[in-house]
Amino acid sequence: MSQQFTKDPDATLDYSIEWSKWLAGDTIQTSQWTVPNGLTQASSSNTTTKATVWLSGGTPGQLYTVTNRITTVGGRTDERSITIRVEER
Repeated sequence: MSQQFTKDPDATLDYSIEWSKWLAGDTIQTSQWTVPNGLTQASSSNTTTKATVWLSGGTPGQLYTVTNRITTVGGRTDERSITIRVEER
């Protein structure tokens, strides 16, 4: 089950996925985010164990699924998703 977060449509906030348990000693080489129409990816970054995306926008009442795909130094690839619920705050 993915994590769910709530954001205001006027907010620009960061959301992260911590990969360290899954990595088991491996490290993130590349990280790519898939962001659906309606949300805007302001920026993204990663460390060797965590991927972060900054998101803005969204329509109140909508749910958005945002997916992070990583490739590790050891050659493994996997994805995790988070759900963003947009509400006026």
